Amino acid sequence: MRAKAVTQRVGKPSDGIRSASQTVFQGRVFSVARHKAVEPGGISVVRDVIHHSGSAVILPTLEDGRILLVRQFRLAAGRSLWELPAGTRNRGERALETARRELAEETGYRASSWRKLLEFFPSPGILDETMTLFWAQRVRPGAAAPEDDERIRVEAFSRTQWERMIRSGQIRDGKTLVGLLYWQWMDNRC
Repeated sequence: MRAKAVTQRVGKPSDGIRSASQTVFQGRVFSVARHKAVEPGGISVVRDVIHHSGSAVILPTLEDGRILLVRQFRLAAGRSLWELPAGTRNRGERALETARRELAEETGYRASSWRKLLEFFPSPGILDETMTLFWAQRVRPGAAAPEDDERIRVEAFSRTQWERMIRSGQIRDGKTLVGLLYWQWMDNRC
């Protein structure tokens, strides 16, 4: 693949960071660019940054308080992981649209009430992706429609069960840990 040189701003406009960038990889879901920049404090750096359109993460709760998790094989981790349903935002798609689409595709469930809980950077040292966590309420079952390369198992877990799974290392996915521990923190505050 041929590298493409561009000049762009990296970070928020108020940061005043100028960067000369060169795309070194362009994939289907993300790209990698090498940025030459001056960071706050006048430090000149060269950083490789993965650029990603962002993701939506869904915390679906059933009427009895259980939370739906999905289990699927993750090649990068070399194993199957328990995760909150999630997916990449398509071009022009709002995070809530992504959340609705991914919940239905991965689990078959639909929700009649949605609430944005938080946004976070999963790995800001190398990745510009933001993940948006949504609480899906009043969920009802339906037919799942996973992508052709997805093999997904769906199960509902009580708070006692998923807390035990976190403590025992059965839940190791970062976005899922963020979502469940944030949910636990919110629940403890009420």
